[in-house]
Amino acid sequence: MSPALLANIVVVLHLLYAAFVVSGFLAIPAGWTLGWGWVRGRAYRLLHLAATAFVGLQAAIGMVCPLTTLEYHLRRTAGQEAGEGAFIARWASRLLYYDFPPWVFVFAYLLLTAIALLMFFALPPRKRKRSKG
Repeated sequence: MSPALLANIVVVLHLLYAAFVVSGFLAIPAGWTLGWGWVRGRAYRLLHLAATAFVGLQAAIGMVCPLTTLEYHLRRTAGQEAGEGAFIARWASRLLYYDFPPWVFVFAYLLLTAIALLMFFALPPRKRKRSKG
C-alpha cells in the first residue's frame, strides 16, 4: 500500500476517533434523558472516558497526537504536504486541524476531559449485574 493511501486512511480514522469523542458529549446526556440504554453501557462509557482522557493527557504533557504524527510522516514519505490527499482525506483534514494557539487546544481538551469525568459520575453507567451461581 502506498504511503499516500495509508496517510488518507490514517486521517479518516483520526476523524472517526474525534467524532466518537465529540458525539459522546451529545449522546450521553441526550440518551440519559431519553432513556437510551446503550449510553449507560459500561463498555461504551469507559471507552468514551478513556478516549477523551487520552486526548486531555496528550495536551497536558505537550504531546502531539500519534495519529497526526503518523499521518504527517506518511505524507512526507509520499512527497505530499499536510492536508493533501484524496477528496475525503482533504475534508477530514479540514475538519480536524485548526490554526489556533496551542493553549486553546490544551484548555479545550482538558475542559472536555473534566466534563467527560463529570458525566461519568453524574450520569453513571449501569452497575454490573452479579451472576447468581
